[in-house]
Amino acid sequence: MSFWQNKTVLVTGGSSGLGRIIAEEFFHAGAKLTIAGLEKNDVENAAQEIGSDVLAVHADITKQDDVNRIFETIRTHWGGLDVLVNNAGRSMRGKVLDTTPEQFQSLFDLNVLGTIRCTRAAAAMLLEHRGHVVNIGSLAAKSAARYVGAYPVSKFAVAAYSQQLRLELGQEGLHVLLVCPGPIRREQERLYPLEGLEGIPDSARVPGAGVKVGRIDPHWLARKILNYCERRKPELIVPAKAKILFAIAQLFPALGDWLVKKNS
Repeated sequence: MSFWQNKTVLVTGGSSGLGRIIAEEFFHAGAKLTIAGLEKNDVENAAQEIGSDVLAVHADITKQDDVNRIFETIRTHWGGLDVLVNNAGRSMRGKVLDTTPEQFQSLFDLNVLGTIRCTRAAAAMLLEHRGHVVNIGSLAAKSAARYVGAYPVSKFAVAAYSQQLRLELGQEGLHVLLVCPGPIRREQERLYPLEGLEGIPDSARVPGAGVKVGRIDPHWLARKILNYCERRKPELIVPAKAKILFAIAQLFPALGDWLVKKNS
């Protein structure tokens, strides 16, 4: 029997992209699945395509009332929660000084405060079952890059929040996994919009902002996430060789900056 058989799982941003694939992997492993998403039709269609008994919740995690409704629905429908995957979020592109405080605030509200709202709302149920929080970060959660606006600031905050959760609640049974992947492979490559900002190279507009690493197979990454949860590991960094850059950057910041520029 699968480790995940009859475990209850919520994936935010679970109607598309990496979130959809993580949701599918949990479902195929036997989990009782809930996906939450911003667009009502998208989340309902995704739930039907994944499986007939998948629970779909239309919600905006930047709104506390919507977050409360997600977890009230889960408690009523499933009776509890074993895994929260904080996947909902977005990236952006632009020079850091051209990025306005309002743009920082908007991205922070989704990427960071959305994660915080959901985690706080889920915590009691998760602690009942020695459950799991999976926070989807980025390589940018460990090392900032050029031309990505407010994105690294938001993901650094997610990394710090993940560590705080581990330190304070790990001894109470909560497992927290921070996932820091490079660019994810997609069927159709896309360019990120500049959101009114100009003067950055086209190479920075692709996934990964031009970082020189291969695209990650999302199905492989999703299976790896399930495995790391089973083993209650604290971090998953892909590609693993990026850990070397992060260690160098901590010890020798100037060398770390040079390496980031050279590899992006």
